[in-house]
Amino acid sequence: MLRNSAPRRESRVPSLESRVPLLTLHLGYAVPRRGLPATVSFRRWVAAALAIAAHRAPAELSLRLVGAREGRALNRRYRGRDYATNVLSFPAELPAGVDLPLLGDLVLCAPVLAREAREQGKPLAAHYAHLSIHGVLHLLGHDHLRPHQATRMETLETAALARLGIPDPYRPR
Repeated sequence: MLRNSAPRRESRVPSLESRVPLLTLHLGYAVPRRGLPATVSFRRWVAAALAIAAHRAPAELSLRLVGAREGRALNRRYRGRDYATNVLSFPAELPAGVDLPLLGDLVLCAPVLAREAREQGKPLAAHYAHLSIHGVLHLLGHDHLRPHQATRMETLETAALARLGIPDPYRPR
């Protein structure tokens, strides 16, 4: 019998979740859950965004999956745009002196994400991962209104997705 005399060493890379001290995620489904990602997936994606953005403090956020009607109503009310959009981010506005880990709220519109994933030829879970990460980065203060901001945000998104084994969503297929 042949044996390898060198000791077997396993390299252990900490999970993305272990890099976030405490993550509290409130997940709400306002649409049927069938075919939608599970809570564990959303936790992983949120943790990836927090890790890539070097957010080391405890974090709490709410994520709600909605239908087209609610997505449209929220987009119209808060952004003045009369259509359902893929993701809405509502950063927490805490009074001065209130120190809570609350980041804010995210809203993902399930039918819009499904349509976009189909049109772009992407796996639905990968699209959910991308837009969850995108939304969390908005909650952390990132934006993409100016070219340099967009470049920075896309770099963070693609790096977080790469850590999850998900291809760059900005690269043409």
